[in-house]
Amino acid sequence: MGEPSREEYKIQSFDAETQQLLKTALKDPGAVDLEKVANVIVDHSLQDCVFSKEAGRMCYAIIQVNNMPMMALVNPVYDCLFRLAQPDSLNKEEEVDCLVLQLHRVGEQLEKMNGQRMDELFVLIRDGFLLPTGLSSLAQLLLLEIIEFRAAGWKTTPAAHKYYYSEVSD
Repeated sequence: MGEPSREEYKIQSFDAETQQLLKTALKDPGAVDLEKVANVIVDHSLQDCVFSKEAGRMCYAIIQVNNMPMMALVNPVYDCLFRLAQPDSLNKEEEVDCLVLQLHRVGEQLEKMNGQRMDELFVLIRDGFLLPTGLSSLAQLLLLEIIEFRAAGWKTTPAAHKYYYSEVSD
């Protein structure tokens, strides 16, 4: 069997009605109550940390139609990101990777829609970086990279690219 296509999402753990709601949201975000969709995704993500990465992919897919669906997702997406920025999550490289990946994908748009919450989120990220309690070197590197990425206007400067990615590309 081959890899699942990009359009397939791991939603089997939801009941049939919720699965249908999520499938519809992914195909036609305007046809559903996006706040309800966002709450379903966030609630499940907070209960199942493994699902958080999938939740981020789903939300990203939903907002690619246009920015209108993003309005309903702003606070629930921030809630997920805040959860990933908590000290217990920052101690897990996979969760730090998820946090950073999502901020690379939608951080700039989120900040435009609610800059105050982004400031609050980055206080947590900064504190997590500065006050490490068991953070791995990779987690520290990822947090520093996303702090610099935002400080540079959500762009990677040539110097930052060389610093963070030179060994990866060699």
